Amino acid sequence: MASAYDLSREQIAGLLAGHPRYRTEQLWRALWERGAWPEDMSELPKDLRSRLAGVLSPALERQRRLVSADGKTIKWLWRLPDGASVETVLMFYPGRATVCVSSQAGCAMGCTFCATGQGGFTRHLSAGEIVEQVVAARTAALPRRLGNVVFMGMGEPLANYPRTWRAVELIHDGLGISARHITVSTVGLAPGIRRLAHERLPVNLAVSLHAARDSLRDELVPINRRYPLAVLVESCAEYLRNKRRRLSFEWALIDEVNDTERDASELAELARPLHAHVNLIPLNPTPGYLRRGTPPDGVARFASWLAERGVNVTVRDNRGTDIAAACGQLAGRKGLDGAKLVTSG
Repeated sequence: MASAYDLSREQIAGLLAGHPRYRTEQLWRALWERGAWPEDMSELPKDLRSRLAGVLSPALERQRRLVSADGKTIKWLWRLPDGASVETVLMFYPGRATVCVSSQAGCAMGCTFCATGQGGFTRHLSAGEIVEQVVAARTAALPRRLGNVVFMGMGEPLANYPRTWRAVELIHDGLGISARHITVSTVGLAPGIRRLAHERLPVNLAVSLHAARDSLRDELVPINRRYPLAVLVESCAEYLRNKRRRLSFEWALIDEVNDTERDASELAELARPLHAHVNLIPLNPTPGYLRRGTPPDGVARFASWLAERGVNVTVRDNRGTDIAAACGQLAGRKGLDGAKLVTSG
């Protein structure tokens, strides 16, 4: 068993064979509504709590907890039972919070500017291991409401499709977070996008685009060689036809690489027919990629070029760069590679 959150209600009932049926409901509610573990389930008899503690324990063992200098971002480094490591990021906004979850330990997509891709692939996470990140974040967010879940942490969610989708269903059905507040991100696995288009829940789709011509995208996002832009765009169009949810393009602005007026024009040509919203993210520093992010004046200029061409565009606030928690910086390592440690525990 990877995580207690991989267990069905029937499997939970099996752990309680010989006990009254209402114990199953008590245990289920304690796990899913309170995020409690057996030792804290005071509604259960002490001997039962002791027995359950031997079979129900967190799959995520906290190795480090970091808090940004402004207090608006928390990052956890977790160790999994087999020794693999993943990171989760919680971001605070007025009255609510958003959690960014990992779907894999490492990543096989090989995007050169991403710290996760630079470290290579270890394994897929189970659905329960993904959900457990959300439960931990929900508890840490209190008294704020955990309003959004984004699959933008370590790994490519659609490369781990069955477990990612099962996690989406559990987050929706078990934790009560609506589909409109769940976003699945991908670097462009077109078959996964098409499959997503026919699922029952209309989650939001975010595509990490970063280039709008194949020659450059082949370099920045190697999976483009398998699913070039024409194929990717058609899969996005299919998703929109079926789900009628907002599509967003994520664009990490790299100085003198993808921040020219030509790049803006090409991006606009892709985004407008799809009514896609563009999120601009100045590239965050990582140890394995030496180019810098576009400076603020260049970011503003690029955003203006897009707006002039009729594209809905937002410049994303870079949160948690001082603790290596921003987009593209998650690496699942205990060291911070020069990032400032503010708080640990």
